[in-house]
Amino acid sequence: MNTPEVITELRDDEVFVFGSNKEGRHIAGAARVAADHFGAVWGIGEGMAGSTYAIPTMSGFTDIEFAVARFLFHASVNGSKRFLVTKIGTGIAGYTIAEIAPLFVDAPPNVILPVEFEEFVK
Repeated sequence: MNTPEVITELRDDEVFVFGSNKEGRHIAGAARVAADHFGAVWGIGEGMAGSTYAIPTMSGFTDIEFAVARFLFHASVNGSKRFLVTKIGTGIAGYTIAEIAPLFVDAPPNVILPVEFEEFVK
């Protein structure tokens, strides 16, 4: 199972995981969808808000690596939730799927990834 390309609704046990900026300005892309539909909160640039989890992607690759590690820990201790990861960092932030996807190699089974990430996490 993979994250759907377009997510328009979530089950009660699902969380929309999206790329953000540290300031939590959810202006465009998946961040806008998160704010408009799933409870992302303006000003929260990392972590849970509503049915979302923000991963900051606009402050350099090292920061993304640490933020993804924090997210994976969060997902591992919240096994009753399914985390639907969007293609974080591959839009406005400008990274490639080949750069971002390997950060999810050790993702727990409740982390659902985009199909494009598959070849890099196996």
